[in-house]
Amino acid sequence: MSLNKAMLIGNVGQDPTVRYLDGNTGTGTNTKVASFTLATTERYRDRSGNLQENTEWHNIVAWRGLADTVERFVRKGSQLYIEGRLRTRSYTDQSGQKRYTTEVVADNLQLLGRRTERDNDNPAPEGKGKIVDVLAGRYGVVARFQGGPNAGHSLHFDGKSFVVRSIPSGIFREGSVNIIGNGVVLDPISFIGECDSIREATGIAPEKKLVISRKAHLILPTHRLLDAAREAAAGKGKIGSTLKGIGPCYSDKTGRTGLRVGDTELPGFRDKYLKLTAKHKEQLAHLGFAYGQEDLEEDKFFAAIERMKAFRTVDCEFFVDDILKEQPILAEGAQGSMLDVDYGSYPFVTSSNTTAGGVCTGLGVAPGRIGKVYGIFKAYCTRVGGGPFPTELFDEVGERLGEVGHEYGVTTGRKRRCGWYDAVVVNYAARVNGLTDLAITKLDVLGCLDEIRVCVAYECDGKIYRTVPEHQSVFYHAKPVYETLPGWKCDISGVRDFYKLPREAKDYIDFLEQLAGVRVSIITVGPDREQTIDRYWH
Repeated sequence: MSLNKAMLIGNVGQDPTVRYLDGNTGTGTNTKVASFTLATTERYRDRSGNLQENTEWHNIVAWRGLADTVERFVRKGSQLYIEGRLRTRSYTDQSGQKRYTTEVVADNLQLLGRRTERDNDNPAPEGKGKIVDVLAGRYGVVARFQGGPNAGHSLHFDGKSFVVRSIPSGIFREGSVNIIGNGVVLDPISFIGECDSIREATGIAPEKKLVISRKAHLILPTHRLLDAAREAAAGKGKIGSTLKGIGPCYSDKTGRTGLRVGDTELPGFRDKYLKLTAKHKEQLAHLGFAYGQEDLEEDKFFAAIERMKAFRTVDCEFFVDDILKEQPILAEGAQGSMLDVDYGSYPFVTSSNTTAGGVCTGLGVAPGRIGKVYGIFKAYCTRVGGGPFPTELFDEVGERLGEVGHEYGVTTGRKRRCGWYDAVVVNYAARVNGLTDLAITKLDVLGCLDEIRVCVAYECDGKIYRTVPEHQSVFYHAKPVYETLPGWKCDISGVRDFYKLPREAKDYIDFLEQLAGVRVSIITVGPDREQTIDRYWH
């Protein structure tokens, strides 16, 4: 038995070098490879009590799809989590001497730091953020009800791209009120960084348009360390966490040991913080996870807490109820239905309720107050991280969808897994959410294909399933049953009227509508908020 495993958290020393190597296949195909250095720093006190610092530099190599991610998202100073294996190779230098070098061949890479500048350098995908932005123009109030900085919602308008993670997507709409509900977990450092980016890019002052629930829980730097430690300890059983501290924070919430935004207003807050972080350090020691003093980021954390005092805090259930007496509220989730902690593909889920029921607990809204429920789906399927994905494509079509659709995780930078539209999952989501309307995004991406497949059922052990099987083990081994439709092979990004779409595109939408039993109200054909087809708005 042998094991070759390396796990690193550090900062990139210089912009990556990307090159292409001849694959020697006789086809002329080249293989992309990215290389860069990563610095890890250990701080300790010597026998005299003086603080010492030791920095190690590691050579990192990433191949093929992971090299694509590095090229798009990694820059000098980026903070990364890397899993890989050690490799030692030899070469001959200019003087003819044989040299040896050791490098880490990356198998997995996740971005941990801020990526705002890089986000603006890349096209924004059409996703949940865009639909919420479009709908926000019809609602005066937008509220986030769950999740945290593990979300990444992209918006594109006026020729610019923006990314929001904890802040509601309505922040860019003039005159809007935005609410971070009690179901959200908030990282003060990340949140203040996000606010600063919005202010610098747009001139918008978030503190004038945003209120925060006092009952929203705080993500501490030690939560992020615990997230990395638990994922590292899981080995092959890891769930693909974003390493943003989401799970550990929700664990403290349900364990009744967490800290809330309202606690920052009390005189004993620092003592509570020290008590909780001491518990976290014990857990990190038990897991054998090494970290430096700088990873605790206490100065940054408390500086961010001070700046958060510029924001109005509210008891969300009362604040929201008063608004609903006068006008409707658009409630925004952070993740998809199959990531719901109760109804998703467990254990490959997030730590909160992403379905419509989460609105009630995450904002303090009575169930009877919920009206329209929009389900947002791409014209094909994607997933980041581990978990079952019956329609996943491993061929050139999957690669093409990822390339044309710019399918990279906004928060992690990881390349998304791509597959055909899954009507079985959509039917399931319609059931557990009580969907009244569908929004189909990225219809324009399918314009590159000759034919399009739709999964209409699953087959497993000779049995046909029209909805997600009751038993997870069946879902994990389900084989998709497809129907094939013709593609339209043209650019539809300029179309704004449903009836001006190619006949094949209209037939595709009508087919999805028929399968779901829910009307398709909104269709997007590009990342800009204007690239939207509105069928039924009144």
